[in-house]
Amino acid sequence: MPACLAALTDLPLAYLLAPAGAAAALFFAKRFYDGFMAADPGDEAMQRVAGAVRDGAYAYLRRQARVVAVCIAGLVLFLAVLGLFGLQAFWTPIGVGVAAVLSGLCGFLGMKTATNASSRTAAAARTSLNDGLRVAFRAGAVMGLCVTGFALLDISFWLLVFVAFVPAETAALPAMTAVMLSFAVGASLQALFARVGGGIYTKAADVGADLVGKVEAGIPEDDVRNPAAIADNVGDNVGDVAGMGADLYESYYGSILAAMALAASAAVGLGLLSGQAMRLIVVPPALAGLGIGCSIAAIYTVRAPAGAGFRQLLRALHGGVYLASGLFAIVSGLLLMWLVGDPVDGGVPGVSWFGLWGAILTGLAAGLLIAWGTERYTSYEHRPTQRIAEQAETGPATVIIQGVAEGMLSTWIPLLTTVVAILLAYHAAGGGDSFLLGVFGVGVAAVGMLSTLAVTLATDAYGPIADNAGGNAEMTHQPPEVRETTDMLDSLGNTTAATGKGFAIGSAALTALALLAAFVTTVQSALFAGVADPFPGFDEGASEVITYQGRGLAAVRNADGYEPALLRAEGRASEAVEQSLREQQAAGQSLIFGASQTTWLGERDAAEVRVLYQEAVTLEDGSEQLLPRAGRAEVVPMSRVTMRDLMRHYDVTLMNPRVLGGLFLGVMLVFVFCAMTMNAVGRAAAAMMRECRRQFGLMREAFRAGGMDEADVADPTRWPDSVEHDGRSYPDYATCVDISTRGALREMVLPSLLAVAVPVLTGLTLGVAGVMGLLTGTLVCGFAVAIFMANAGGAWDNAKKFVEARAADDPAGGKGSETHRATVVGDTVGDPFKDTSGPSLNILIKLVSVVSVVFAALTVRGAPALATWLGW
Repeated sequence: MPACLAALTDLPLAYLLAPAGAAAALFFAKRFYDGFMAADPGDEAMQRVAGAVRDGAYAYLRRQARVVAVCIAGLVLFLAVLGLFGLQAFWTPIGVGVAAVLSGLCGFLGMKTATNASSRTAAAARTSLNDGLRVAFRAGAVMGLCVTGFALLDISFWLLVFVAFVPAETAALPAMTAVMLSFAVGASLQALFARVGGGIYTKAADVGADLVGKVEAGIPEDDVRNPAAIADNVGDNVGDVAGMGADLYESYYGSILAAMALAASAAVGLGLLSGQAMRLIVVPPALAGLGIGCSIAAIYTVRAPAGAGFRQLLRALHGGVYLASGLFAIVSGLLLMWLVGDPVDGGVPGVSWFGLWGAILTGLAAGLLIAWGTERYTSYEHRPTQRIAEQAETGPATVIIQGVAEGMLSTWIPLLTTVVAILLAYHAAGGGDSFLLGVFGVGVAAVGMLSTLAVTLATDAYGPIADNAGGNAEMTHQPPEVRETTDMLDSLGNTTAATGKGFAIGSAALTALALLAAFVTTVQSALFAGVADPFPGFDEGASEVITYQGRGLAAVRNADGYEPALLRAEGRASEAVEQSLREQQAAGQSLIFGASQTTWLGERDAAEVRVLYQEAVTLEDGSEQLLPRAGRAEVVPMSRVTMRDLMRHYDVTLMNPRVLGGLFLGVMLVFVFCAMTMNAVGRAAAAMMRECRRQFGLMREAFRAGGMDEADVADPTRWPDSVEHDGRSYPDYATCVDISTRGALREMVLPSLLAVAVPVLTGLTLGVAGVMGLLTGTLVCGFAVAIFMANAGGAWDNAKKFVEARAADDPAGGKGSETHRATVVGDTVGDPFKDTSGPSLNILIKLVSVVSVVFAALTVRGAPALATWLGW
């Protein structure tokens, strides 16, 4: 049998759950797509509006793809160049490129599905609420299944390749999984481009349509007479669907790879055999495969009862998520019992399947609790959003103040939940005995949280589809009851979208912590890679040679072989000991133990080395004299180095100014990134508003020239759907679409590249300690700010819808009133909060972490060289 095929026998049978789950996801995605495409696409007007939206979305994605392709190609080329210098693995550029393509493909397929589903949802809403929900939800399920299917297929393929071609020794597995983890940088960068660019596009159009259409002209943003109407609907697809698809692909993909990398490191620490280690590594993808099966079963159960209201609709969607979670809780325990087993009965030594199951249940529960907390603060069924609507009676300023306060307050549930989840998962998995095993538990908790992503993402993607269906119904003048049905579906979509964002941000926190540990393990591999073998072939019986190689590194050689090591002097005389070691190393001398020709050094006691040096001592008469001293240096071979040893080696403590500097840089990155993306929305929205006002002015001139009464000219609600002016038809949707497209493409590049540049530059200037501070600052600050922005934006949006829903009972406070105008302003402020900056932060958190992992070798080797050159 060929060696590569023989190596595959190390893969446990449970591995097949991953490719099987991926294949099932893609099969059912195609089935659901064919199913809703067979539904009624609506009348000619509905199809025409849907076609215009689809054409605009395709045009934007084509132009975005060209820009992103250049940036991804540049990154791949840079990684290839680093590979020539031994700073990257051969496979990294290939895997990064493939992950970026698949992430973009998921976004494209989701957008294609959504643009085809909008008119069909509006047409189905003419029949019943359940029919409309069914079409929109099944269309959303297509994207959820595509995201999970392609991500798991990619992971399954690379795991198979590496197991076939990488040596089967356990010691090689951390390097293998670290290379696989580096592929996530392609998915993360693609996702950030898609999220930022799509968010800028959709919010520029949305703000223009709201402020000029609703507030100034007094017509709905989806009114056919609003020039920004088509651009607004296109934006829902390229931002809330394509961007979200790429975003959650990256979340799902990164969480599985991070958990696999930690499993490999934990296996080395536990001293497992290769077959036992592989059983641990296969746990995350196998769990993901089971999660897909549970999600598919749950998707079929989602339906709305006849005459359902908002709560019944929400309960129907929640029912699908809860069913998938319950099924997964059961089958994941059975999988772990089979795969990990009990050490007494031949299971994986040192690992408790029950403890890992507890970590998974912790992740599941945390995800559901975060979703519940998000709903409490964003749904207009609850008091926080209603309080914002009540403040609208005194104007937009109080709406904004209340929204900011509610958004800030809403962070306490996800933050506390995440803290408790991290602690429970860490200790349940065995963190008290093995730090890496505990962090692996946190990584498994993140996988558990995202295990049912197929159905969770279906409830999220359903939102923009329902929103577009409402726009289609408005622009094609459907009967009021149809618009009421689509409005109810849209309001529900706002809540589920906010819940989905909270879910993604919560999983980002757990995944980022796992990536932080993965960075340290990658640093360890890169640190020891440059340690040279002292005296190859040395054989002096029981003798041992230690050579000091500078910056606290040593090489240990004896009859049993060679191993890199940390060599650290401690105590008051540490600087003198280090200096003495450097002098001996510069003189070409080595520390030799156990042989008759022992030189320079008297003895080696276990892991300690006694070093002789001279120290200047001031005598009583004021004179100085060099006196002999003996210091100690600790030798820690690579096989016994722990994370605590590495942290001490790099002095990763709060008293290290490099760590503090990195912390401040991480916080700065979060705020600068948010400022850049919000300013981008502001600039693009200003251009959109100017264009809308220009077109409204031309339309008024045309109406006057056609003899329309001045009172009718002053009231846009009395205008016809279109008018000719100087041989051109208005409203001119194409110009508004082009404004959003150019604005998004121009503004998305710098914030996205900033997320790549900052960790690389921080690593080169502040070293490993600075990067640890940067990752910690970005994680903690970014998590809180992302939750605040997403929830505040969602609450502002639903406060507006709450006021609009009161129109039938309180006409003075419904649409068109001053109260309504105040909530529209709040919603406009919240648009970039919830759809641009907020959701982009969860990608930023993980992208910074993954970039740090990918460039760990550059940091380890480049930072000391730069420090020497600068004289630091």
